[in-house]
Amino acid sequence: MRDTRGRELALFVPDIVDSCTIKRTEGFLGHGYALTVFGFRRDRYNRDYRPTWPHIQLGRTQDTRYLQRLGAMLAALPTLMAHRRRLRQAAIYYARNIDQLLLALFARAISGSRARVVYEVLDIQPAFVGPGLFSRLLRTVERFCLRRVALLVLSSPGFLRHYYGPVQFYRKPWFLLENKLSEPVLLPSERRKLPVGRPQGDRQGYRWVVGYNGLIRGHGTLDLIAQLAERLRGEVLFKFRGIFTTVDRDYFAEIRKRNPNIVYEGEYVVPNDLQRIYAEIDFVWALDLENVSDNSRWLLPCRFYEAGFFGVPCLAARNFEVGGLIDRLGVGWTFDEPLPDSIEAFLRGVSEAALEEKRRRLLHLPMSHFVAGDDISALCSLMEGDRERPGPRPFLGVATL
Repeated sequence: MRDTRGRELALFVPDIVDSCTIKRTEGFLGHGYALTVFGFRRDRYNRDYRPTWPHIQLGRTQDTRYLQRLGAMLAALPTLMAHRRRLRQAAIYYARNIDQLLLALFARAISGSRARVVYEVLDIQPAFVGPGLFSRLLRTVERFCLRRVALLVLSSPGFLRHYYGPVQFYRKPWFLLENKLSEPVLLPSERRKLPVGRPQGDRQGYRWVVGYNGLIRGHGTLDLIAQLAERLRGEVLFKFRGIFTTVDRDYFAEIRKRNPNIVYEGEYVVPNDLQRIYAEIDFVWALDLENVSDNSRWLLPCRFYEAGFFGVPCLAARNFEVGGLIDRLGVGWTFDEPLPDSIEAFLRGVSEAALEEKRRRLLHLPMSHFVAGDDISALCSLMEGDRERPGPRPFLGVATL
């Protein structure tokens, strides 16, 4: 057993049982930290999951409900005060999203701790980039907090390039921690043997199968798929798997009713179900059109890494962060406006040989493109200050693109 003395970590999270919390917790535990999770519940998914690690529930919150979340944060303060002794022992506070960062800074103040504060951001929410008074207030609060963090952790370099650098004037160390798989699902020898041709399972008579896996969000995205499904009826099957976030279930059911080539096959468990899911599809949908002027344009989605590991090429919008990555690696296809026309033309004209070439290229890329590997080790070193560089230039960790 590893010696965890001096390596206590307090992890502040928006949802104790979401997949990212589980991934981070297991990663930190695996690197020798004695860890306590402070967080809320959102009842969005993993409802039956029971954490085996120490955790303290702070209340319940809901996505995008900022006033409700503010009330929940205030209600959580007495709980944090009651755990001052435990908080004082932590050498690092790791906070995911602005709510948790505020709570972490409060916890450090009331406990007398000198812990280093790390701030992780997976998405830039629309409320932070708007022109209104509320958005300006959020940016001011976040800027105040950023001056007190030791390290900023981002899932995409686009977030620093377009927001944290030019808007929030962040000039301190940062680390790129992409949404990669936390560990290989297959051995390298097994991955190299994955077929490069079209999947041979039940295709229900369709020439191509396009998979949308993960967080199902953005009515603009759904409307585009509905347009394509109508145009390509009888030719292309669109398979959805995952969790509904900003897409209304009734609206989705209405679209499915009109388009028999759109199906929903429920939630799935990472990594257990991944090989089966990606063995059934030809292309992965990686176009996020929810916030096309900011977050959707800047992010790198989980499905890119999952699909790439199993050799399934992505479809993405050109001039988006993920589209640029796909084009640089040559592992998928990107499209210009008008998207309905360009994607329809592609799906009607693409050949099996072109698909095989992309699949072969993906499967010959090193697994480090899709699996975290040493990324968490490098992050832990930075969090502890072992490799922090002085000066105003942000520091990009080992997960460089």
